Amino acid sequence: MLVIDKITKTFNPGTINEKQALKGLSLTVNDSDFITIIGANGAGKSTLFNAIRGKFLTDSGSILLDGEDITLQPDYVRARNIGMLFQDPMLGSAPGMTIEENLALAAGRGGWFGRISKADRELFRERLSLLDMGLEDRMDSLVGLLSGGQRQALTLMMATINKPKLLMLDEHTAALDPATAEKVLELTKSIVRDNNISCLMVTHNMQSALDLGNRTIMMDQGNIIFDTSGEERAKLTVNDFLLKFKEAAGKALDSDRMLLER
Repeated sequence: MLVIDKITKTFNPGTINEKQALKGLSLTVNDSDFITIIGANGAGKSTLFNAIRGKFLTDSGSILLDGEDITLQPDYVRARNIGMLFQDPMLGSAPGMTIEENLALAAGRGGWFGRISKADRELFRERLSLLDMGLEDRMDSLVGLLSGGQRQALTLMMATINKPKLLMLDEHTAALDPATAEKVLELTKSIVRDNNISCLMVTHNMQSALDLGNRTIMMDQGNIIFDTSGEERAKLTVNDFLLKFKEAAGKALDSDRMLLER
C-alpha cells in the first residue's frame, strides 16, 4: 500500500519562475490497485511520479510504502521496490549491454561482471517468451539494436522481474506505433493482473483511463480533483468525464491532445 499525505512541492521558490507543482496532495493506493491518472500538461502528474520515486524531496508531507516512511529516502533505495517506465523507450535499459545482461542487472544478478547461472538464463528465456517478440532467441544481442517497442517491452520485463511493491507507468506506450502500443499495453495488463502489482499509469487518452484498471483519478493544478472507481466509474463516458472535470475544476478542460484522443 502507498499512502501519500499532503505533499507539497514548489520549484524555484522566491523567484519570478516560482511554481507550486503539488499543493497538499493526498492519495492512498491499495494493494493490487491499478489506477489510471489523467490531466492536462502542467497538472502535476509527472511531478507526482518524481516525488514518489525520489527524484527530489517534497517540501512537506509524507510518503509511506507498505508502512515504511520513504519520504527522505534517496531514489536508488526506493528503486528496489518501485518499478518505473517512461514515455521514451530509450530510457530504462542499457544500450551497450546485452538483453541477458540487462535482465541480470534488473534481477540483481550482476550485469557485465556478474555471474549468470543456467537457472537464471532459463528464467530470462521464459519471461522473454511472454513478450512474443522473439527476444528469447536473441539474449546475446545488444539492447541498443532493438526497436523502440522491443526496448519498452524489455524494460517492462526488467521492472517487474522481481515483483515491485509499486509499478509506475508514465505514458509508456505514447511513443510507440499503434500496433506495438496495443501489444505492450496488453502485456502490461497481464503482468499487473497475474502478479497482483499495485500500479499507477499516466495516460492522455480519456477512454483508456476509464477502460483500464479499477480506478481513475484526474489531476489539475497540483492536486487530485476527481477520484472514481467501481460502479460509478463503470457508468462514466468520456463526455461525463469532461463534465466532471468542469464541475471539479471550475473550468472546461483545455488540452488539445486529450480532446483529440477521445
